[in-house]
Amino acid sequence: MQKEIILFTLVVLGGMSVNYAYSQDIQLATFQETGQIIIDKSVSQNVTASISLQSTSIQEIRIPAQLEQQIREDRQVTSVIFTNQDECIIGVVDRACIIINIAADPENEGIFEIQDAAKAVSEKYIDEINQVFGTKATFHSVYLQSSDETGKSLEIIAPVSDKGVISAVYTLPMSDTDAMYEKISTILIPRAIRDNGGFYDVAKVLSHDENANMIFTLVPLESKSLLQLKLSVDYPGRAAEISEISPLEFLKVESIDRSGYFSTGFYPLNSLIQVVVLSPEDTNISNVKGDILTTQTVDGEKIPESVTEQGWVFEPEEGKIIQGKYIFGEEVSISKEKLEFSLGDTNVQPEKSEFDESMIIVIIISVVAIAVAAFYLKGYKSR
Repeated sequence: MQKEIILFTLVVLGGMSVNYAYSQDIQLATFQETGQIIIDKSVSQNVTASISLQSTSIQEIRIPAQLEQQIREDRQVTSVIFTNQDECIIGVVDRACIIINIAADPENEGIFEIQDAAKAVSEKYIDEINQVFGTKATFHSVYLQSSDETGKSLEIIAPVSDKGVISAVYTLPMSDTDAMYEKISTILIPRAIRDNGGFYDVAKVLSHDENANMIFTLVPLESKSLLQLKLSVDYPGRAAEISEISPLEFLKVESIDRSGYFSTGFYPLNSLIQVVVLSPEDTNISNVKGDILTTQTVDGEKIPESVTEQGWVFEPEEGKIIQGKYIFGEEVSISKEKLEFSLGDTNVQPEKSEFDESMIIVIIISVVAIAVAAFYLKGYKSR
């Protein structure tokens, strides 16, 4: 897990739009759009489809500079979350939540002292957060965690204190996801991105599903913050029946386009499709309709020899956990058929005999960052 987090941090801290000396035509932007499908045949039997828009630039996901700086420089705040996900914290039902996660201070002793200290920290920010989102969230409770339970349940990656995390929870009336996404994305996402289609438009389509929910996350880093707006849809019980995988079926579109925001340069890794399959039995990919990219292994990581072509990179291809990343290459659109593939049985023994929960969480959250790190930080050269 430590390896993945290091790669994630390197990507975030090095995510400015740059041209590398060895690859002058390839650029890496701060803004990323990601479509992800998680097929959990192991535990929940659910399929989860999501679109994530994320950046480390407050010009691309607009948070007031002063507020972002204050939160980032406050070493106690590990993340800020705004979501309409049902039961965001135990005991909260039919309410949307603003959650300010705070690292426990070892100097505070006793439950009441810990709760009062966490509430005091959160109160420094809640009024301005309400102002940013046009909300009137009011204090609900302080929830003590032995680990970053909230981050895991909401698929958020954030620093975790050795003493645990305290969540200061503020609630507001629940809104339909389509209305909430329309409002919050208009506040956060500049017109230059909203008017350029791409994954943003797919998220708007998904937001109308009755099982859709929205999560905005701010995670402070050393010199900037990771900002993410995510729209997810759950398909309960669908995973068990799946042997033929069509990612765009779950994103409810026949084809998916890259954002026109990237049209001024070549940003092959800033728009990615990911599929993660979690299986109780060994399985493998088969009958891949699109192309599989030629890869090379560098420091134990499988990376494409060229990102100018569109196609899949599967790593691993078999076992109890399968990951696939589809790269657009020089294309601006991918059809539904090109992303389809099947699952089949295999006798190959997996590297892990049991599921490691922390590994699954990292896969779900950080696969984009890991992919970019592998391509850019491990000697990749374009052809």
